[in-house]
Amino acid sequence: MHTDTERCVRAVRSKDARFDGWFFTAVLTTGIYCRPSCPVVPPKPENMVFHPSAAACQQAGFRACKRCRPDTSPGSPEWNQRADLVARAMRLIADGVVDREGVPGLAGRLGYSTRQVERQLLAELGAGPLALARAQRAQTARLLIETTALPMAQIAFAAGFASIRTFNDTVREVFALPPSELRARAPRRQGASTPGVLSLRLPFRAPLNPDNLFGHLAATAVPGVEEWRDGSYRRTLRLPYGHGIVALTPNPDHIACRLILSDLRDLTVAISRCRRLLDLDADPVAIDDQLRTDPVLAPLVDKAPGRRVPRTVDETEFAVRAVLGQQVSTAAARTHAARLVTAHGEPVEDPEGGLTHLFPAPEALAALDPESLAMPRTRRTTFTTLVRRLADGDLRLGVESDWPQTRAQLLALPGFGPWTVDVIAMRALGDPDAFLPTDLGIRRAARELGLPSTPAALTARAAAWRPWRAYAVQYLWATDSHPINFLPV
Repeated sequence: MHTDTERCVRAVRSKDARFDGWFFTAVLTTGIYCRPSCPVVPPKPENMVFHPSAAACQQAGFRACKRCRPDTSPGSPEWNQRADLVARAMRLIADGVVDREGVPGLAGRLGYSTRQVERQLLAELGAGPLALARAQRAQTARLLIETTALPMAQIAFAAGFASIRTFNDTVREVFALPPSELRARAPRRQGASTPGVLSLRLPFRAPLNPDNLFGHLAATAVPGVEEWRDGSYRRTLRLPYGHGIVALTPNPDHIACRLILSDLRDLTVAISRCRRLLDLDADPVAIDDQLRTDPVLAPLVDKAPGRRVPRTVDETEFAVRAVLGQQVSTAAARTHAARLVTAHGEPVEDPEGGLTHLFPAPEALAALDPESLAMPRTRRTTFTTLVRRLADGDLRLGVESDWPQTRAQLLALPGFGPWTVDVIAMRALGDPDAFLPTDLGIRRAARELGLPSTPAALTARAAAWRPWRAYAVQYLWATDSHPINFLPV
């Protein structure tokens, strides 16, 4: 979008928050860059240039605006709706892969040379993987500086910087302030903070309907791993350097996020996975406008706009749970999963009580005795084949997954039909166009709304909903009285 100057100027003049994260405005006369919704008086059009990323602005020598905080914008929705090299690379960078494995590790996961990855990112985003990762480190550092009392040295390494000097130079360059002054300018928090707990605000593009989002997560929560408590969804997180516990609470203008981490280096990854879980980088206006073109869906969208797709913080965990949920009720699937967690999950300590384990890793599940699984023999075979392929690395599920290729790999596994593959594509891989025409709830909704109820006919009708059929699924599911559609009381 940043190449459409006229459209960008209109968005800046109207201070349209819907475009935050789509592009950034760099002001030639002041040397700062802003989000489109910056509350200051817009500069003259001839003094504005537009960039596709904060990293590109920083590469061009601009510093972040202190008023609108462009580093806290929601992520671009482009990376959620695409599965090409650039989108997959951006998802991996957000997941901290460059900080942990370097650019060669990023390229290796994508199956391309480092030169090809750098060339494509530069062409589309105006910055290479190192610059993009650096911008993310700066954002994480600012977050820790302003929300914690940690010493600056700890913050530097927790944010992913290799040295304190690099940390100081980057913060001063990006924000035009040294770290100590950033902390001094931060608003004082009311009340005493709990030691070891990070309290954050996760932004999103409005509207956001929390009913099906948190309702689905709460209704399918696995005891010991997830719970709904006091208006918050809580769960354990398996992270690169350790583990964490997160509590996510819906608010009208943000999601409140409380994190407890065993290693602060996991902060960036934890935030990225929580945003992905709640689909916070989606563009609900564009999605709902497309779905409203169907006269059958339009009343459902108008009644409760802004539905998101409840996703996952761990793709392999969700694939295992999808197999456990084949042809059984939600309650039965939770029971199966809870048994696995108790027997094979890694214990963790929850300072607030209630959560006890991380969901078992594929390696632990691959070592279990199949006869101990209380399920039909054919589903045991499906389960053991899946966890063995995941443990061996023959099947890789992650933010870097190539959607068509991964679908083909899943379909080749015994016991994997279209429903299982599509639900994994929708909620684990993040495909916004995944569709479930064979799902019982979808077929029931289709009959009640006068849509075709056979899978082939319904798929043909749903072609008009592309590329947002996963969101159409949420609206169709919402016609039922199942607990997944309601925010828990």
